[in-house]
Amino acid sequence: MAEVSYHETVNVLQGLPFTGRGPFARPEWFALLEQSGMRPLVALVREGPEALALPLVRSDGGLEPLSNWYAFTWTELATGDAPREALLAHLARDLGSQASRVTLSKLPDENGCATRLERAFREAGWIVLREPCDTNHVLPVAGRSYAEYLAARPGPLRTTLKRKAKKVQVEILTSFEVGAWEAYEAVYSESWKPAEGDPALLRRFAEAEGAAGRLRLGLARHEGAVIAAQVWTVEDGTAYIHKLAHLESARPLSAGTTLSAALFEHVIDRDRVEWVDFGTGDDPYKRDWMEQVRPRWRLGCFRPGNPRNWFALAKGLARKLVSRRAAG
Repeated sequence: MAEVSYHETVNVLQGLPFTGRGPFARPEWFALLEQSGMRPLVALVREGPEALALPLVRSDGGLEPLSNWYAFTWTELATGDAPREALLAHLARDLGSQASRVTLSKLPDENGCATRLERAFREAGWIVLREPCDTNHVLPVAGRSYAEYLAARPGPLRTTLKRKAKKVQVEILTSFEVGAWEAYEAVYSESWKPAEGDPALLRRFAEAEGAAGRLRLGLARHEGAVIAAQVWTVEDGTAYIHKLAHLESARPLSAGTTLSAALFEHVIDRDRVEWVDFGTGDDPYKRDWMEQVRPRWRLGCFRPGNPRNWFALAKGLARKLVSRRAAG
């Protein structure tokens, strides 16, 4: 018999043998978010030794994922032999006791996550609107060496590397070092990027990834000064590109391009990854490095009997109709 419970701390996730892959599908990630000031509502369903959890937060619009701008995706957490479909259906039925609207975003579907959640909420009587909300650029390495991968890059990118690579010196660290991290922060603060959303959280994340051997922190120097920096992690055969920045004053040196190339070489030839994941966003420069594009999905789930949902439902249905007409 499945049992549902709700918890205002992610501590309940600790010790459960969840099998999610990637940096944003671990209880430790959600613990970092709680430490940063977010107030979780963890919906947990157990059946015997198996469990499934939805880490959520309350908002003015009901319930949303426990997540932030650093995360590439959000998914349910499940133990290895958990009957995901059945447990999700049970949880979706019970969530009506907590909110009349649930909005789930950054959902991947290459692992079936978006479709599983959509089906569970629909079968539980929710009206569900599904729409794309973001873009994810990825590289399937497909057994290639770095040299083979580089040969397939656009000509202008290869020309830039040939002309500029010798002008900077690259260092790649696989553990957390305070001085290197401070150099990254200094470059980021002087780059074209917007102000860092939560630098303390990002540092704690990097420290944890470094301690686990997953961090790949790249620095590019010119005449001894760090002018570009990037934060990657590697696990389970995938390299994740989290942050990259360079000094605007150093743009003519193309240090960011040279540093990216060095990191690609490292993760392909040394770490032997199968995938490189460039996170969310459809920035044009990502197309030079990546070869596939995957959508990220949003599910708007509404209890039809609540009048407060009717306006949002009408807007969502109208938006969907416009999208269909544009596509047709």
